[in-house]
Amino acid sequence: GGGARGFFLLGTYLSLTWLWDLLPPSYYSFQGSIQYTNVALCLITQDLLQFLMHKLEHIAHPKLYRLSHKPHHKFTNPKLFDAFDGSVPDTILMILLPLFFTAHLVRTCNVWTYMAFGSIYANWLTFIHAEVTFPWERYFRVVGLGTAADHHVHHKFFKWNFGHLFLWWDWVAGSYRDPREVW
Repeated sequence: GGGARGFFLLGTYLSLTWLWDLLPPSYYSFQGSIQYTNVALCLITQDLLQFLMHKLEHIAHPKLYRLSHKPHHKFTNPKLFDAFDGSVPDTILMILLPLFFTAHLVRTCNVWTYMAFGSIYANWLTFIHAEVTFPWERYFRVVGLGTAADHHVHHKFFKWNFGHLFLWWDWVAGSYRDPREVW
């Protein structure tokens, strides 16, 4: 299925960028430990770029939307593993390109930092597609952390809540809708 395709594309990207030295030199260093400030910078940068690509896929041109992101929207009430069920163009535009540019904008990460960032990022994408509401979501929402309920608003209505990890971008762009207001 599409989820397996998404994991395959991500695995291919990670393998090729590693083997072909396509990342900044520090990303290949095993020296030191996790650089938590860089993890945060990577998460913020990745999410901003993903937000912009996500919004672009929705508004740039109907054909782009149909070919790239619309197949992911077959899930109007997504489940946990629907996070990685996207078309090839969608995965490239919304996950792989932002990952590549994030590495080149946050250039001083080591291996441990990149792995911590990737683990948090992948788990959060899965988390926001979960079919349950977690008791801590209202607290996350207060500080601008995206929740499953927030992302479900996007899957139901398509025109709001384009952010994934953070709600900040939607707050600034005026595209945020609180799930408690639309259900």
